Amino acid sequence: MTEELFRQDSYLKDCAATVTALTEDGAIILDRTVFYPTGGGQPGDTGTLTKADGTEIVIADTRKGETGILHIPAEGAAAVAAGDTVTAAIDWDRRYRLMRMHTSLHLLCACIEGDVTGGQIGAEKSRLDFNLPELPMTKEELADKINALVQSGHDLSMEWITDAEMDANPDLVRTMSVKPPRTGGKVRLIRIDGVDLQPCGGTHVKNTSEIGPLEIGKIENKGKQNRRINIRLAG
Repeated sequence: MTEELFRQDSYLKDCAATVTALTEDGAIILDRTVFYPTGGGQPGDTGTLTKADGTEIVIADTRKGETGILHIPAEGAAAVAAGDTVTAAIDWDRRYRLMRMHTSLHLLCACIEGDVTGGQIGAEKSRLDFNLPELPMTKEELADKINALVQSGHDLSMEWITDAEMDANPDLVRTMSVKPPRTGGKVRLIRIDGVDLQPCGGTHVKNTSEIGPLEIGKIENKGKQNRRINIRLAG
């Protein structure tokens, strides 16, 4: 399986790697990678693989596979072969925006009591759906509350618990539609100091101040018990 360097350090922009296999569809599997695969509402990374001779392969998407992480080359990309050494480099500007947005959704969870029924993370805007008959505050009050958490500069950290500990603490899970990612009998938790703690396999910033100002967009009724909150980076 591919060594997932992004799990330990979301700020890694590139790494040296070796091509271990190619799928029938042409996806590239590496022995290690900084590319995050689509999952938990967060899109897969894009970027490049550069061979030792300087040949560049554009990666249009990243997904999970049964035998490793799949780096999906853009149409017409140069060929690679098992055994090739490459430098894997993500589109950092896009990834960093996704990190800021993902962390902002954890803050949104902390601002509102209620189970999350769905969500989607984007580089420009994101959303969460809450299992609520109505929101407990106005749109303006929510914007003030979440931006206060951003500006307070809360540190983020990660910790690991066992599957058994996760099963014994189901209240840690806020998202009804996504099961906590389990890796080798362990579950990774993301802690926002003094604000939030929940299982998550995605990439995040180190401190909430990195997010910058947030804007609350449209709040939609998507059913009797479903309120969708749209959020975006103000800059």
